This record gives sequence, C-alpha cells and structure tokens, in this order.
Amino acid sequence: MAEIRHDWSLDEIQALFALPFNDLIFRAHQVHREHHDPNAVQMSTLLSIKTGACPEDCAYCAQSARHDTGLERERLLPLEEVVEAARAARAAGASRFCMGAAWRNPTDRNLERVIEMIREVKALGLEACVTLGMLTTDQARRLREAGLDYYNHNLDTSPEFYGNVITTREYEDRLRTLEAVREAGIRVCAGGILGMGESARDRASLLQQLANLPRHPESVPINLLVQVEGTPLHGTEKLDPIEFVRTIAVARILMPESDVRLSAGRQEMSDEMQALCFFAGANSVFHGERLLTTGNAETDRDRALFARLGLHASERTEDPQHHACGSFLAEGHAAQ
Repeated sequence: MAEIRHDWSLDEIQALFALPFNDLIFRAHQVHREHHDPNAVQMSTLLSIKTGACPEDCAYCAQSARHDTGLERERLLPLEEVVEAARAARAAGASRFCMGAAWRNPTDRNLERVIEMIREVKALGLEACVTLGMLTTDQARRLREAGLDYYNHNLDTSPEFYGNVITTREYEDRLRTLEAVREAGIRVCAGGILGMGESARDRASLLQQLANLPRHPESVPINLLVQVEGTPLHGTEKLDPIEFVRTIAVARILMPESDVRLSAGRQEMSDEMQALCFFAGANSVFHGERLLTTGNAETDRDRALFARLGLHASERTEDPQHHACGSFLAEGHAAQ
C-alpha cells in the first residue's frame, strides 16, 4: 500500500515528472488500484448560482468585472431553480451537486440563502459542495452545521507563479480559507489550473502545496485552461496533452486516497486523452454540458466513452471520520 506522506520535496516531485512516461503511468496506476476501484468514476454536476461581476482579477476567468468578456451579470438564482437543477443532475447520474458563486467572499445575508440551497440539495440525497470565495472561520462553521459536504477553493498554481495570474488576493488568503474549512469539519476540494503559461517546475510546486497540506484534499480538481476571449490569458500557448496526463499521474502518486478530478477543459480533450487520464489515476469528473460559464463534455458523449472503457459511476460512500451531517473549477477555474 502506498505510503501517505505530507513531506514531499520539490526535487522528489520533479523526479517523478522526469520519469519515462510508461514508468510514471504504471506506477500511478498501481497506486490507483491500491486505493480505488480502477473502473469507478465519481460524478459531480456544477451550477453557477451567481454569475459575473466578480471583483477579483484572475487572468483566466470570464466572470471578472475587470475583463471584457461579454458575460452578463446575474443575481443569485432563486431557490426553486437551484432545486430543479439538482433534481436533473441526480436523474443524470450525479452523486454530488456543486454550486458556485462569483464572489470575493460571501456576505452573511448571501450565506444564509446558500445555506437554504445546501439543505434542499441534501434533502434530495445528493452530496453538496459550494465554492463562494474566501471564508471566515464562523462562516465555515455555519456551512458545516447546514450539512455541507465539500468546499472548493483552488490554489490555482504555484506560489511562485501566482502573482502572474492574480493580484487581488494573496496565496496565503487561499491557504487560510482551506484551513478554516478543514477546521470546521468540511471536506476540502482544492486543485489548480494547467496551461496558463506556467513552467513544469510550477506544476510540480502546485502539487507540492496540495500534497503537503496537513491532510490531503479529499477532492483534487485538475483543470485545463479554457481560453476565454477578453481575458488576459486568451491566446496562451496550449499545454502538451502528455504533460497534462503526467500531472494527473503525479497527483495520484502524491495523494493516493484523494479523488483526482478531470475538471475544466474536458470538452477539448480527446477520448484517448481522457482514457489515459483515467488509467493514470483520475477518478472523478464534472458531468453535464456546462460548468459555470463554459462548456463541458456532453452527457451523451460521457455515457458513450464510459461504456467503451467499461467505467461506471462510483457509489456514494460515507466517511465515518466525517461530521454526522456530511456523507464536490472551481472557485478558481471552474468559475469560468
């Protein structure tokens, strides 16, 4: 059984990336089989409950008020509309319903409205996840009491490259929110975005940050940049697909028990690329035709691909160490 570590050095992680591709994928798949059903994929659906006019300047994000992307600002969705979308997600096979709001941080009033949504989603028998920006310790506690299962807050990239992408929030702000979420007893969903012009060292450093947290995130979304016209990163040189697969494999080795999710950018991935990612250790996807504001792999295409690969939706399992209320691009990238 692969050792669970929280003390990975950057040199060790870069050495994994430097392995011959076949050796890396073989090792990652071995780790994957030790900790997961290799043919099961956890299915999540993501809904934007409040779109646009975000005050942050994330260079990848269509929802930033600082970028001219043609995205219309929308108010927080009515509760009934959210419940209807959750029912549809459950009918399509999702086990987790994720709600994202384009906020720097939620006000207490807005948090109460989101808490109503969480309770309704839970009443449908779905796991609930939200991504709302930065949280205080008290806000995290209130979300836990409402029964929230997962909170998504991505690190996005390495500490070294972060300032090239975002200037309105510090890296430490993100780490503090993850700490507040963990202390409240909510499962953590945290990952990053590839293809923003970062170096191979930056990708290794991002994974080091995640793997060396006191407890690994239960869910690790790996996003491939979806280039949106009007954002500063539009026109960035696209990432080599093999490098993306390598990152999935290294994430699986570093965080053996975490769900590694194919998130934003899956619409642009070939079936063969996705198949390699699943073999390398990815075992979770966003299911449905949209993420927050960008397209996603179509539901029918997913069903056909899973049938060809012999994959099935994973069963929902309870974690006895998790709080009694709980049984999932994220504030960073799935917020596109």
